[in-house]
Amino acid sequence: RIYCAHERNLAMNEIDRRTAARTAATPKQDLRAWLAQMEAAGEVKRISGANREEEIGGIVDAYQRRIGNPAVLFDDIPGYPRGYRVLANILTSVKRINLTLGNPADASEMDLVRWWRRYMKEAKSIPPVTRPTGAVTENVLEGKDIDLFKIPVPKWHEHDGGYYIGTGDMVVMRDPDTGWINYGAYRVQAHGPQLASVMCSKGKHGDMIQRKYFERGKPCPVAVVCGMHPALFMIAGLEIPHGKNEYDAAGGLLGEPVEVILGPRTGLPIPAHAEIAFEGFIHPNDRVQEGPLGEWTGYYAGGVKQEPAIRVETFMYRNDPILLGAIPGIPPDDDSFYRGTYRSGAVWNQLEAAGVPEVKGVWAHAAGGSRLWLTVSIKQMYAGHSKQAGLIASQCHAGAYVNRFVVVVDDDIDPADMDRVIWAMCTRFDPREGMEVLRGCWSSALDPMAYAPDDPRNARVVIDACRPWSRRATFPLEARASKELEARIREKFGKDLPKGT
Repeated sequence: RIYCAHERNLAMNEIDRRTAARTAATPKQDLRAWLAQMEAAGEVKRISGANREEEIGGIVDAYQRRIGNPAVLFDDIPGYPRGYRVLANILTSVKRINLTLGNPADASEMDLVRWWRRYMKEAKSIPPVTRPTGAVTENVLEGKDIDLFKIPVPKWHEHDGGYYIGTGDMVVMRDPDTGWINYGAYRVQAHGPQLASVMCSKGKHGDMIQRKYFERGKPCPVAVVCGMHPALFMIAGLEIPHGKNEYDAAGGLLGEPVEVILGPRTGLPIPAHAEIAFEGFIHPNDRVQEGPLGEWTGYYAGGVKQEPAIRVETFMYRNDPILLGAIPGIPPDDDSFYRGTYRSGAVWNQLEAAGVPEVKGVWAHAAGGSRLWLTVSIKQMYAGHSKQAGLIASQCHAGAYVNRFVVVVDDDIDPADMDRVIWAMCTRFDPREGMEVLRGCWSSALDPMAYAPDDPRNARVVIDACRPWSRRATFPLEARASKELEARIREKFGKDLPKGT
């Protein structure tokens, strides 16, 4: 036993040595460079020995229950070689998002929202560059050699209908009319060695592209990437405009061109530094039973459906591959938190574009999956201003999909501070005048309160929690130190005051 343990330790040390040597020469857009950066910042927890059937998913569930917990890297997964890893809980921390985007690690939530606002207005577009080969081609399998379960694909939730290889993923397609390359973060279930499925909600770009091929009676080429730098994944989950290449946007976010290879069967661009990727075809009327998967609303609302089958023709992965997981579930989760900061910036920009003045902040709360609850902070300028802001926020493109509550507060309220938001709702909101119920709005089958499975609409509420316009001058004073008094106290007793006040 002592000899076996010694041999195992030698093997582990050799793998760690090789990993360190590779990391030293790793380009910025490589997931392993990101992982090394986060480990250096104390943002990664390593866990050994968890099985893929229930333990990995159960552990991730525990880590996702609180914003700010570290990312989790699983190794020594029973039944798989050491080095075949799973990384999850990647972007459930303001610090990790800031480091991913190159921001100061201690920047606040609203600082991050403001960063996204600038990015959307000033974003650079850097096209990808094609390479003949890349790290992802270290192992290339075709035909009967393909087996998606060479990778330790977890069952993420107890009641899931199978194993989801694609959660933190990129699903790449090409528009047959224009050649436009699109990629999105659609869920992908692994069903067998050479069979997967993809679920694209109606109206999403991936669904629109598939339909164009099917209308011609042709199969739709597709590539699925299951491990990549989180900046590439972030772009996959954002509402990049129709016709704009996500690789261009990702290059602008990274500050360098994304290096890609062309899939040998489909010719679709695949990140050269990806960990895991496969390509194949979706044939018209070729469907497979998919689901259920615990989704971002926190429920199994989508059920089991027939979804497009992917017949896999090429399977590629690096030595010691890392599967990236961004697991939907009861929020906050990887599927909601990072998108909330982006969505907040998008709603803010769209409010201003619609002519709403003096917007001071927007926050898409993670507890609502960063969609179901929006708070908008304004400096009131005229009667009806707050109602206008709430109604437009509830229906602008970035805020309309699967929304439930929009709350408008005064500019003295930080929209990301829910204690202050709820205080404003409790003390400044008049249910007789300050609430509007909107019916028949844009939602999804994943919304547990959608009207019906075949009628994905919902109702929502707009709440005006600002001081009443007619009572602004007479509204009771707040029982808190003035800004002037607080400034004097901080200057004299700053070191004695609690942080974060």
